[in-house]
Amino acid sequence: MKPFDVYPLFDIEPVKAIGSRILDNEGNQYLDFYGGHAVISIGHSHPKYVKAITDQLNKIAFYSNSVIISLQQEVAEKLGRLSGYPEYNLFLCNSGAEANENALKLASFTNQRSKVIAFKEAFHGRTSGAVACTDNPSIIAPFNANHQVEFIDRFDLNAAKASIEKGDVTAVIIEGIQGVGGIYVPEPGFLEELHAICKQHGTFLILDEIQSGYGRSGKFFAHQYSSVRPDIITVAKGMGSGFPIGGVLISPVFEAKFGMLGTTFGGNHLACAAAKAVLDVIEDENLVNNAAAVGEYLIERSKNLKGLKETRGIGLMVGLEFDFDITQLRKDLLFKHKIFTGYSGKKTLRLLPPLSINKNDVDTLINALEEILSIQ
Repeated sequence: MKPFDVYPLFDIEPVKAIGSRILDNEGNQYLDFYGGHAVISIGHSHPKYVKAITDQLNKIAFYSNSVIISLQQEVAEKLGRLSGYPEYNLFLCNSGAEANENALKLASFTNQRSKVIAFKEAFHGRTSGAVACTDNPSIIAPFNANHQVEFIDRFDLNAAKASIEKGDVTAVIIEGIQGVGGIYVPEPGFLEELHAICKQHGTFLILDEIQSGYGRSGKFFAHQYSSVRPDIITVAKGMGSGFPIGGVLISPVFEAKFGMLGTTFGGNHLACAAAKAVLDVIEDENLVNNAAAVGEYLIERSKNLKGLKETRGIGLMVGLEFDFDITQLRKDLLFKHKIFTGYSGKKTLRLLPPLSINKNDVDTLINALEEILSIQ
């Protein structure tokens, strides 16, 4: 047997990582400006994180949600306090896609509707409902194509309003910052008006903060640049900084009933130990403010890059759109300058580094980009 071949791979094998640096099996060191798809929030192999998981592994790693797991309450209380949502409830699961599935299910259970509004170029996951809300036909199988999802142009309030007013929409799902689609930030006023329209018509607003949450934007959640308090917030990626975990933050308007949501592995001891350690480090090391400050520096330093068409983003979720195909640029960054980056489409460089990154790291990236661009 061999792995199912669905991932295009770089010929690099990381074997160790510390902070914002990755080492491969040939001894090369890389600067990580991608965080494994925005997953590495507190830096690789943080000692507090490693200790917390190791200590928990030496006690009990797993039991199902048929017994008391006090760590779940500890994670919920700390997440509520740091995020500004202490009155919300937390459902723990294993991934972002699973978080979105449960968010959509919860909304539909509550208002007994089935239609969902999503936005063009959105990405919400690859499982059944989540992928149906993802604007990428190439990853939607016929089995997934029968959900009632209406895609509206990005941030088109009038179109959203016209659809919601029909009274059959269970939920609107929107990313705090549209990530895979190219790092597009919704205006605060747009989110506020969208939520007001939802409230008027019994439609729930789901904020997908899977990529943009956990401090990446310079606030705990990207939507907190507005006054919106969504009905449901989904999280994953940076929540475990590498350990698989996801969560759904649920407004008190929703009533829990035994069996309405469930998971075998979600909220297990080891996952909760990882999640609590992440929150501890985010708080102790002031990483949300660091993301804001270093992100501002990154955006400012990138402004004069040759061929740059537009810089988008907030905090450490940044997209640099160039006026040319960046395929070779990314290869040069990776293989010549040893810097990991991401992409969106053919022209946008997507930067999602650990929240612990510093201004010297930004200088390293910008200097590399300037050198590459100077000879193009």
